Amino acid sequence: MSISSDEVNFLVYRYLQESGFSHSAFTFGIESHISQSNINGALVPPAALISIIQKGLQYVEAEVSINEDGTLFDGRPIESLSLIDAVMPDVVQTRQQAYRDKMAQQQAAASAPASATGGSITGNAKNGENTANGEENGAHALANNHADLMEVDGDVEIPQNKAMVLRGHESEVFICAWNPVSDLLASGSGDSTARIWNLSENSTSSSTQLVLRHCIREGGQDVPSNKDVTSLDWNSEGTLLATGSYDGFARIWTKDGNLASTLGQHKGPIFALKWNKKGNFILSAGVDKTTIIWDAHTGEAKQQFPFHS
Repeated sequence: MSISSDEVNFLVYRYLQESGFSHSAFTFGIESHISQSNINGALVPPAALISIIQKGLQYVEAEVSINEDGTLFDGRPIESLSLIDAVMPDVVQTRQQAYRDKMAQQQAAASAPASATGGSITGNAKNGENTANGEENGAHALANNHADLMEVDGDVEIPQNKAMVLRGHESEVFICAWNPVSDLLASGSGDSTARIWNLSENSTSSSTQLVLRHCIREGGQDVPSNKDVTSLDWNSEGTLLATGSYDGFARIWTKDGNLASTLGQHKGPIFALKWNKKGNFILSAGVDKTTIIWDAHTGEAKQQFPFHS
């Protein structure tokens, strides 16, 4: 078994993205040089870090619950561990000893004289009265303070027949944007594609989609970049879609899915881009600590602002 720091960093970076910690992911991606990694993000499944941690936790639980000869410790599995418990030093010996102490106390209590048991029942009955009284008083106190409780919205369940699942991406989806004019939805994913979904009522299929493959030029051929599509935005007329990718390029697409222009001047991944209201300029921001204003018609970089931190 081998583990590299690049692999660990990539899984942590993906976890931050999937959990919505976009700023933390941005900073961590810069400091750990994720953009220079050779890992194909399209092949890494969602929740990969959580999955491998759960498997490790199950292994520790097996260590605690199973003897070296393969039999269950004291004939039964020990209670589940929390993640923090699992990383404590000598967790196997500590939990097994705690279990032995607990069983010894239970056996001692079971072998106590019957008279002592009777006395404890009487005491418990008295305590039970106090407990009941306490619960009653607690109920009154809760009722008196009911007006001070904060109202919390309950869960809202959406019927299955009211939801539409758009299937097609082969990795997690990072961002979506509605077309301001048409019933089109654009999505960007870790499978190095953006997709345009036609959700109009007269569409021939409920999941009609155009696949916008983000490729780079290598050896005179276009090959998949294998980098995340992290940002996208429609122009105000809804005719053009701009996308930003972890390969460092911004791209402009028509709403029919055709590549209109490739904008390449950033020296690292692009994490944000935005059209202006007139639809003639695009502003992009990258991990190279610069923002660039692009002419949307010519694809030329009109102005670049460095030294953003």
